[in-house]
Amino acid sequence: MTLKKPSPSPRSTVSRKHAAVSAGCAALVLTLAACSGATGGTTNKDGFAQVAQKDGELTVWVDATRMDAAKLYQKQHPDVKLKIVSYDGDANGSNYLQTKVQLFNRTKKGWPDVVFSSQNNEASWAVDAGFAAPLNKGLIPDATLGKFAKGANDVCTVDGTLYCLRNDLSQTVLWYNAPLLKKFGYTVPATWEEYQALGEKVAKEHPGYLVGDAGDSFTPEIYLWASKCGANHITGPKAVSVNTTSEACTKMAKLLDVLIKNKSMSISGVFSTDFAKKYKKADKILLMPGPAWYGGAVFQSGLKTPAQQIAVAPMPQWQGETAPSTGNVGGGTWLVSQHSAHLKAATDFLAWVTTDNAYQGEKAPGFPAYAPAAENWLKAQADSGYYASDLKALTDASSQVWSGWGSGKFSQEAIWAATVKPGLTQGKTIESMLPAWQDSIIKYAQSNGYKVAQ
Repeated sequence: MTLKKPSPSPRSTVSRKHAAVSAGCAALVLTLAACSGATGGTTNKDGFAQVAQKDGELTVWVDATRMDAAKLYQKQHPDVKLKIVSYDGDANGSNYLQTKVQLFNRTKKGWPDVVFSSQNNEASWAVDAGFAAPLNKGLIPDATLGKFAKGANDVCTVDGTLYCLRNDLSQTVLWYNAPLLKKFGYTVPATWEEYQALGEKVAKEHPGYLVGDAGDSFTPEIYLWASKCGANHITGPKAVSVNTTSEACTKMAKLLDVLIKNKSMSISGVFSTDFAKKYKKADKILLMPGPAWYGGAVFQSGLKTPAQQIAVAPMPQWQGETAPSTGNVGGGTWLVSQHSAHLKAATDFLAWVTTDNAYQGEKAPGFPAYAPAAENWLKAQADSGYYASDLKALTDASSQVWSGWGSGKFSQEAIWAATVKPGLTQGKTIESMLPAWQDSIIKYAQSNGYKVAQ
């Protein structure tokens, strides 16, 4: 959702609105930290106070998956002095980026010029922290911004100002092994009821084969988000509605519990060493609900699944549902630091990495958020001959992500990892842990200043 900031209270020391500061820094700035970190004076331009610009090394932070993008940019732009720094990308809600920015704000140095995050909630803190530069006030042309998929950059927008760009869309779909499904005489389930029935059938007829995995910290974003579970409904910049015990939540929890118990659904996590050993080449993975990037990152690159085996279908829906709904796992965002002394180089890199076909259209593992690149990406995937079906389900799902699950300052992945995952390994059911999950979400939300409705 697009966030709107409330009027600042007298207690506010950092504001998203420009504030006038003392004679030592006459320019308007977003935050006191931004001003005190400037050297050589500032210039009010493109919606924020810019530090003195100069030539020099451009520092870009990326996760392991985006490392190839940064290296390709360097190869295509040999004249750019680029320092590529690898970090965890805030995976699983680690908050590494936020912690480092807080340190840099105190020491008045160290901010990267451009950073990638696997999380979609960075704008919820990066604006208040005086880190993220506004992008739709002159840094990035409107003509470019207008070609991103509808709603793609909503998670980056605060009070009508854009502070980051989405890397890719991570809508969930149903991945499946087409020749294996045919060999067993099964059909792709269209409903969650059919999905559960097939899982029970697989457990009896083909023990050891999987119809899904519930071991990752982003499990709720695959299954419970798609089920329209109201665990994370962000209703305002500091307001959230939390209800994990509604029917939409409990019926999906019960489905997962049944399949976990009969072992047709693993709880290892698709990136775990255990999962890679057991399911190498995916020859025992019949079905796998998951985000758009599973095709490249999990099956093709991770498990080394041979070509013409993996296919994609729409996410199952509950019987009687009239509006298809999917979840979303990551997608990631790119931010430019307002402290950057190399804004021209930073925005050139940002525009390239989010829109250029050389990466997004041809090399990216996931469905690009930039619509023209997405068209080229789909064509490249089809031409590769890797998939055993067309990818229409991916296109359709991109507009079916349920809007009732938001991107708050707190990480749902971190909450699930701390509250539910340990219980799963102890043999507890997901349904039995729903109340504890709700309590944990509420505590995390309140500790981040959110008003919680239940």
